Amino acid sequence: MLQDKYLNPFTDFGFKKLFGEEPHKEVLIAFLNALLPEKHQIQDLQYTRTERLGLTLLDRRAIFDLSCVSPTGERFVVELQKAKHNFFKDRTVYYATFPIQEQAQRGDWDYKLSAVYTVGILDFLFEEDRDNDEVVHFIQLKNQNGEVFYDKLTFIYLTLPRFHKTLDELETAQDKWLYIFKHLQDLQEIPAIFNEGVFPQLFETAELACFNSVERDAYQESLKNYRDWKGVMETAIEEAEEKGLQRGLEKGLVEGLERGARNKTLELARNFLDVLDNATIALKTGLSEQEIQQLRQT
Repeated sequence: MLQDKYLNPFTDFGFKKLFGEEPHKEVLIAFLNALLPEKHQIQDLQYTRTERLGLTLLDRRAIFDLSCVSPTGERFVVELQKAKHNFFKDRTVYYATFPIQEQAQRGDWDYKLSAVYTVGILDFLFEEDRDNDEVVHFIQLKNQNGEVFYDKLTFIYLTLPRFHKTLDELETAQDKWLYIFKHLQDLQEIPAIFNEGVFPQLFETAELACFNSVERDAYQESLKNYRDWKGVMETAIEEAEEKGLQRGLEKGLVEGLERGARNKTLELARNFLDVLDNATIALKTGLSEQEIQQLRQT
């Protein structure tokens, strides 16, 4: 069995190693630009603190996976979510309020805000999107006519389980980044399609053989936590599916028995139609007189 050559970007250590360190910020810039519209392409950025405190000591704090700001003021929050979270959308909306509020200025201020982007990299599907094949979800506030009401608050969700392209099918920069997130840890060499831009730097950063002992230990601990969490979630899903199947079989059996019993009752009622009145048939079969009348009509 081949040992991993590159780190798993869905581990906390791996994600921070690839995207959260100053020497590698060109990698983060390239990743964000593959998602952002043309008007908000960024040339540089500055990492900001990942912990945000509320306005008072009683307010709940927020800890981002990654937070940064561009020289022109755009704010970016990037969140990695390894397992299903029932209120992940709520959480990202809540997180987006912090980079909005921190733009407030003392004294006279016209309330002009810079754009805020929240990027969610998801290793699960939203329940309401299970029938949706789209990988990238780009969300902005819109009015009742579907027109963009406010274009400075954007949520971008990448649903990795929906991405199935092979190396030969990669066409855009966005495709390449999605492939990296899903398959980096499975590769043993750099595919030719990634020998351009910042990708050689990314592969060099991700190569486990280049880690020092402290980094190796930290990564292995992070990988163990990821696998443990993944195992717990997969077991929970399997158990839920088994219970759901069992409940489905039980429900189907009950419904089948009920349908069989009702069919027998209807057949008995039909046999009485020529000899008894509706009230008497209803009394003997448990059907309503209305149901008996419908049998007579059909």
